[in-house]
Amino acid sequence: MLARRIIACLDVRDGQVVKGVNFRDLRGAGDAAELAARYNAAGIDELIFLDISATLEGRRALSRTIAAIAAQLFIPLAAGGGIRSLDDAKAALDAGADKVSINSAALLQPQLITTLAATYGSQAVVVAIDARRAARAGAYDVLSRAGTQLENVDAIAWAREAADRGAGEILLTSIDRDGTRAGFDCALTAAVSTAVPIPVIASGGAGALDHFAEVFTEGRADAALAASIFHDGDYTVRDLKLLLAARGIPVRLDS
Repeated sequence: MLARRIIACLDVRDGQVVKGVNFRDLRGAGDAAELAARYNAAGIDELIFLDISATLEGRRALSRTIAAIAAQLFIPLAAGGGIRSLDDAKAALDAGADKVSINSAALLQPQLITTLAATYGSQAVVVAIDARRAARAGAYDVLSRAGTQLENVDAIAWAREAADRGAGEILLTSIDRDGTRAGFDCALTAAVSTAVPIPVIASGGAGALDHFAEVFTEGRADAALAASIFHDGDYTVRDLKLLLAARGIPVRLDS
């Protein structure tokens, strides 16, 4: 069984890491490069940088911020925010990212997924899906533009299409759970994980170490992402990995 990955997320606005609840009420959480260095030393498996205002402002993710973060890392870095074209992706990768994450642009032009995969390989293409529970039983709606725009798309069907078009993995965020620390939406994660043949990163709701064990077992996630519980120093990455290992969940542990 492949090791499950623990991923830290840096949601960045104006060069500063921010965190909110349900994509709202953002508060400062520190300097992006400083936090990246801390996570690199702590044993995090990967880091995701999201320039959360880039799409709304109609610009690409800031290359200088990506470069500052990448300079602190010896682990994979994914970068997202405002990536709407091959040129935008190239700028992020040239700045030091190993992967690009696309969200709103993929919904507008699904062919972009295929173009990026053909150019850089599927392993470099992450399709981010922001989902919330729909009125329809067992269904989830997709939102774009940092959670501000409802799309007429079912989350599970969109995940399948993204995989078919060449995405290497899915970054799946539950808007309902984001920032609540109430635990991951394991039902959503399991539905997507069983629907696609590529890795799924669970995001939204981490508040305790047990939540990670739940999403790896009940949610069938390949990786789990968290922000505030790491930013605020509530738990260490090593404590989390030791707990997971004790539960029989394979993780990478430094000697």
